[in-house]
Amino acid sequence: MLEIEKGAKELTIPIIKDNRKIVATTNGGLKHPSPLVFNSEWKHEEIHDDVNRFNYPSVSGVTRPENEEDIAFMTILELGHLIRTKQISSEELVGIFLKRIKRYNPVLEAVITITEDLAYKQAKQADQLLAQGVDLGPLHGIPYGLKDIIAVPEYKTTWGSTTFKDQVLDIEAWVYKRLKSAGAVLVGKLVTGSLAYDDIWFGGRTRNPWNIEEFTTGSSAGPAACTSAGMVPFAIGSETAGSITYPSARCGVTALRPTFGAVGRTGVLSLSESLDKLGPLCRSAVDCAIVLDVIRGKDPDDLSSRKIFLDDPFSVDITKLTVGYMEDAEMEVVDVLRSKGVKMVPFTLNYTVESVQGILNFTMDVDMLAHFDTWQRSGQDDEFEAQDQWPTELRRARVIPAVDYIHSQRARGKLIQEVKEGFTVDAFVGNVTDWEKVCVGNLVGMPVMVVPVGFEKIKDPPTNATRRRSTVTTGIYAPPDHDHIALALTMAYQSVTDHHKQRPPIDNLGPDDAIPNPPKALIPPRILKG
Repeated sequence: MLEIEKGAKELTIPIIKDNRKIVATTNGGLKHPSPLVFNSEWKHEEIHDDVNRFNYPSVSGVTRPENEEDIAFMTILELGHLIRTKQISSEELVGIFLKRIKRYNPVLEAVITITEDLAYKQAKQADQLLAQGVDLGPLHGIPYGLKDIIAVPEYKTTWGSTTFKDQVLDIEAWVYKRLKSAGAVLVGKLVTGSLAYDDIWFGGRTRNPWNIEEFTTGSSAGPAACTSAGMVPFAIGSETAGSITYPSARCGVTALRPTFGAVGRTGVLSLSESLDKLGPLCRSAVDCAIVLDVIRGKDPDDLSSRKIFLDDPFSVDITKLTVGYMEDAEMEVVDVLRSKGVKMVPFTLNYTVESVQGILNFTMDVDMLAHFDTWQRSGQDDEFEAQDQWPTELRRARVIPAVDYIHSQRARGKLIQEVKEGFTVDAFVGNVTDWEKVCVGNLVGMPVMVVPVGFEKIKDPPTNATRRRSTVTTGIYAPPDHDHIALALTMAYQSVTDHHKQRPPIDNLGPDDAIPNPPKALIPPRILKG
């Protein structure tokens, strides 16, 4: 109780006061409605998905590398070309990626469950279909991984938690259905931080392949580390508040946090219905576009999901775009886009709401408590892997007044309107791990691309010859329903740069630079969820 009282005084009450100033000074509820709107529609039917699909670039002349590591770091289209030209089978690919998972997972702690039997079954089916002349699309026969908050029948869905580590859900998550119908092959359930909070889970803590003394940060830890290390060609992660953006940035992978509602969430652990999003972590923006194209669409059992009629990112004329750049943007991206004919202008996203971070915390924590009320009331939170995380936050959320939760949603509505009015460009470039931008982006539901732009030396290297690096990234933000703009701009940047093609030094850290055991803890500036 003393802990709750202290947290209320230091955090909760200041947020309440700020939100009351914003939305509670005028009576009658005539201004600033909550964005959480009731819909009385009763229809509950399978909806035909008639979203126009993207026109992917063709690949030709690709030959199978002799080295399996070179195969592991090929793009989705390149791997697909090898399969279709019978240079490799899907079963062979599964073998290569399972071998890498078994080799690197003891160090990286990034995979919870290897779905070996299912992978070989799905790969065999993919090969048989191609032999019969049936091609399900660009993901046909391509291995991948799912964050372990996504349910797959007959396999554990642990949520990364000691409490639920033996849980098997007889549910086919919507996103898994989409990928399975596209011929993709599941090789593993990847680490999520416990109950989608940070990178600590019941089996350890996931490490960054670029610098294995660091941890990944963010609960999409496994998808980021596995994609970075070439353990999967792509993975599906989730974000409520930074859990795609932060681990992707740290591990140097290209990722998309899509528009809210673009990807259905049936069969996925929920922290907050109005914040949770699923998205792809990949080798490149082209790969992100391919995966998004497969998993987007209306999920009839997710009331927030919808058809988002995106233009084809492969057909966007970027020379007709005006793109802003913020003071914290990586200027190489700005210069490259300018050289490609994009009109680049200085930009600041203006809004008057000062309690952005508090609004996000109220929304997420209260919603999460509603989803895990029994867990907390029964004292099961005492076995949570990090007591200063969900247990502390949910106790604090227990004493947030209902009226002030609604005030936070009304303040969120004001923020959404102000961001909409201030978004005077087609997209903007800015820091992708700035906490304020993470909160604004998630509250508004806007998409962002995580773009690797280079590397720096690590701090306090064990030797000057170490090959470990810190990745440098930036974000390309677009308005909601304009994911294709962020994708097109990232593809343009990556067409003339190769930062996204670099491989982490997990096999060769450098002279006198061994794999640490246990790794040195690195405390992130923020704890990231989703």
